[in-house]
Amino acid sequence: MELLESTLAKIQPVDEALLTKAQAKLDNKTKPPGSLGLLEEMARRFAAITGDLSPKMGKKVIFTFAGDHGIVEEGVSLYPKEVTPQMVLNFLRGGAGVNVLARHTGAEVRVVDVGVDYDFEPTEGLIIRKIAKGTRNFAKGSAMTREEAVAAIEVGIALADRAKAEGISMVGTGEMGIGNTSPSSAIIAALAGCSVREVTHRGTGIGDQALEHKIKVIQAGLDLNRPNPEDPLDVLSKVGGLEIAGIAGLVLGAAANRIPVVVDGFISTAGAVIACEMHPNVREYVFAAHNSVEIGHQMMLQRIGAKPILDLQLRLGEGTGAALAMGLIEAGVKVLNEMATFEEAGVASS
Repeated sequence: MELLESTLAKIQPVDEALLTKAQAKLDNKTKPPGSLGLLEEMARRFAAITGDLSPKMGKKVIFTFAGDHGIVEEGVSLYPKEVTPQMVLNFLRGGAGVNVLARHTGAEVRVVDVGVDYDFEPTEGLIIRKIAKGTRNFAKGSAMTREEAVAAIEVGIALADRAKAEGISMVGTGEMGIGNTSPSSAIIAALAGCSVREVTHRGTGIGDQALEHKIKVIQAGLDLNRPNPEDPLDVLSKVGGLEIAGIAGLVLGAAANRIPVVVDGFISTAGAVIACEMHPNVREYVFAAHNSVEIGHQMMLQRIGAKPILDLQLRLGEGTGAALAMGLIEAGVKVLNEMATFEEAGVASS
């Protein structure tokens, strides 16, 4: 718990004065005030988060956390758990959706094995930090021990600390884990006190009958484990996932290190929600990449007070939405840094 506790103690609110100063700088650019809309908002927030009114845009890295889920035993997914390691290998070969979109926006993908039921050989681009070979089936008991959940969170924190030391400008979250929409739905249902049906969707594309079964399985797991909504670690350990915990840690670590963090879709946002429940200032450091097709995602975004940058009907995960949103955030920062002022351009400001 030592790393987690010290990280929580470091997280400070974003300086409101810096937001105001960044907007004043934007308003002096050769354009009508506010005419670049959300690009200005993203630039303003980026500057305030980093504490720099001329923020340097260096390396962008997406951390794609991978872990398996015992709940797959209950038939909640269209695919078997063997797909998790297969997709990790696809990431490492550069052939997945996140790889394509990250190349498009100039981001690097780093894959983190925090809980895959497979022994990978050390490979470039793979960070092996395995806490366990998947979670246990939360329909039959707790998915993790509290200690396992904390250990997985601290994996993410350590990666954020390393990112700071490397001078990485912006981090993104992604995930891979067959069955992981079920723990994500369970997490938001437990925290928000809503029905499982309100926050559970088709995941990998299951049909109506399978969806009804999935809802029943998640509800049974919540009834059995009775996670405490006042204790995010209890919720995470009882019905969550190792990769979700890793993402929560990365978000916490990014906030502690004043690094903007771009959170992908439904599963990634489950991790961000846990992080925000653990410290209220965390939400100020989070950029929500997009609005997922998964119906529980909107409730998560509302809970952390985040507006999605994109709405492209995505539901792949991996960090695909984060890759695209990073490009837009970078565009906003370039406006802040590179666009001429009225004085520089010799243009009348009024």
